Amino acid sequence: MNKIITITNQKGGVGKTTTAINLAAGVAVAEFTTLLIDIDPQANSTSGLGVDVRADGENVYDVLINGVDPHDVIVKTEMPFLSLLPSNINLVGAEVELVDMENRESILKLIVDKVRNEYDFIFIDCPPSLGLLTLNGLVAADSVIIPVQCEYYALEGLGQLLNTINIVQRGLNKTLEIEGVLMTMYDSRLRLSNQIVEEVKKHFGEKVFTTIISRNVRLSEAPSYGKPILLYEAISSGAKNYMELAKEFLRRQQPAEAKAASNL
Repeated sequence: MNKIITITNQKGGVGKTTTAINLAAGVAVAEFTTLLIDIDPQANSTSGLGVDVRADGENVYDVLINGVDPHDVIVKTEMPFLSLLPSNINLVGAEVELVDMENRESILKLIVDKVRNEYDFIFIDCPPSLGLLTLNGLVAADSVIIPVQCEYYALEGLGQLLNTINIVQRGLNKTLEIEGVLMTMYDSRLRLSNQIVEEVKKHFGEKVFTTIISRNVRLSEAPSYGKPILLYEAISSGAKNYMELAKEFLRRQQPAEAKAASNL
């Protein structure tokens, strides 16, 4: 199957990019052809996979705004089954430039449609906002993963995000589904963490992933080395968490993917 999954939360610091990198890497380890599209101007997914965000080469900005063929911009990563459509700080201007473009909410979808049959899974890392780039990510996707940190104010702003998703479902992408809600930055020593998990489960029920991502120093270090956690410190709790998430994600898909997940 081919599936496109957008990872988004307009609240920053919730583990969105960490999840985009490491879930994509976990799925790639199961030998599914995987593409990560970085549409965040901060380009953290790009640098987190070891690609130089300062390079003068073409990036997702050129694909979105200048009509460059995505095939000419996609790069291979250290992982054989994982490719990247990189971002760059130039993307900051894209929000303004998209405003005057025809079908401005669907530009990314047209790009994704050009490559979707070449990958089993495409993950889209959105900026921490509800602007046009994130809207493009939602319109292009089959489903959305929402990372939520196990901290105070965790649910703050989620209503706004869900409202945006509902608007997209009603008019721009009627088949968009919530793939799941992922609890991140969990600290078992804190009573608050458990309270937040329970609160989110009350709101989202079975949509909440069973896998919970714990706070982990190695997980925080890995991006500075340009590696997913699986390549940086495969025995860390962060790596184990994201491998469990990849298994759970694949089990939610078709039987073939579930079978592969059991072999991880």
